[in-house]
Amino acid sequence: MSARTRDEKMTIEEVITDLKVAPSTFYRWRQLGKAPRSIKLPNGDVRIRRSEYERWLAEREDAA
Repeated sequence: MSARTRDEKMTIEEVITDLKVAPSTFYRWRQLGKAPRSIKLPNGDVRIRRSEYERWLAEREDAA
């Protein structure tokens, strides 16, 4: 995976689709501070770095 792909900016819709969770669930996680860190753009849109999303997922992985 290239650095460019790893730092791709994902929309909340892309994250929700990947996780297969309801938008309300994801927004609740954001309110509780349990969602991946995000970037708020000047126009109000929110993006999540793919590298941050992958890190966040890895932290939630069960230890086998």
